[in-house]
Amino acid sequence: MVEKITLDNGVRIVCEHIPHVRSVSFGLWLGVGSRFETPGLFGASHFIEHLLFKGTETRTTAELAEEMDQLGGQINAFTTKECTCFYARVLDLNLRRTVDLLADMFFRSRFRDVDIEAERGIISEEIDMYEDSPEDLVSELLFETVFAPSTLASPILGTKESLGALTRDGLLGYKAAHYTPGRLVIALSGNFTAADLDYLRGMFASMSPGTPAMPEPAVYTPAITLREKPIEQNHLCFLLPGLAMDSEDRHAAQLLLNILGGGMSSRLFQTVRETHGLCYNIYSFGASYRDLGTIGIYTALSAETEAKALALIMDTLRNLQSEGVTIEELDRAREQVKSNVLMSLESTSARMNSLGKGELYRGHIPTPEEIIACYDAVNCTDMLEIAQRLIDFEHLSFSAVGPVGDEAKYRKLLGI
Repeated sequence: MVEKITLDNGVRIVCEHIPHVRSVSFGLWLGVGSRFETPGLFGASHFIEHLLFKGTETRTTAELAEEMDQLGGQINAFTTKECTCFYARVLDLNLRRTVDLLADMFFRSRFRDVDIEAERGIISEEIDMYEDSPEDLVSELLFETVFAPSTLASPILGTKESLGALTRDGLLGYKAAHYTPGRLVIALSGNFTAADLDYLRGMFASMSPGTPAMPEPAVYTPAITLREKPIEQNHLCFLLPGLAMDSEDRHAAQLLLNILGGGMSSRLFQTVRETHGLCYNIYSFGASYRDLGTIGIYTALSAETEAKALALIMDTLRNLQSEGVTIEELDRAREQVKSNVLMSLESTSARMNSLGKGELYRGHIPTPEEIIACYDAVNCTDMLEIAQRLIDFEHLSFSAVGPVGDEAKYRKLLGI
């Protein structure tokens, strides 16, 4: 059973006690990411995530690392466009030590100039790593274009130029403005005691209340982006407007993406790879935010075969838009998605993630039974309606990285 506690300062704690396991997963979920950044602070959310691991007033960087290793399990963090999460999965007997460690990082990180300069170099290398990964680059370029000029277009890592503009005072000011109780959800799943919960509440009860304003809504604008790169394959990405995080139609949309390119039995995989042998990998994906979302397709193949592949992908989308799906496809996708939901319940990490994201984005955490019921309620008529709504070729965007052709060529191939 999920319990929600709201502290006087606005911090929300969502927890689920699972007495038959020995692990516990704990996460600090902050509703702030790259789309909250302003000029001069691009990349700040991710930079701060790194700096919290660089030592505190009571622990050096090496001591933090040693204590994390001594605790066992896993302690890490990530930053997205809309949230930052610091998380851990440890044995139940180590929960309080883990809470103490993460709270020390959260409240008392040093932000020393020497550490800032070191991380500036590390993140610069991280940017180079993404630049050298065409699968990541092709989608990032498209996101930067279709959502410009809103901050949703800003890359999570920032750019090398924006990294150079970040200062200690700017980073500390950004952290003070956004690491606030109104933006913080603490998620806990696994084996813990009431005393553990009291200890956790005491750690965060002293935060001063505050909730910063939300960023301006983003607008999707269709675009084509091309990047010449001396590599063997062309990496291709299609993008269409999707659904917001809390859309009532999100379950139908997920099933649609599964049927389109979610596995080896999907239409794209069977058509482009298995029947015609044009690529090694092809898949669909979705991204949802507070105000809007996207659906996309990725593949990589040779320049000689891309014209045929693009025609097949477009034909697959047109057929899905006009004819919908079969009952056999829907049943298969539904069982696959439901299995993933139910099997994730065996992981305290997955359950903690569900608690944190559910509370942060929707203010509601559905039960597994409610989630399954939502998927079971979707029928073929719903699938046709969502396909016709989402597959809108007037809003189709496209990106290519590799030995690319010119824009006119791709517009002709895509019919846009």
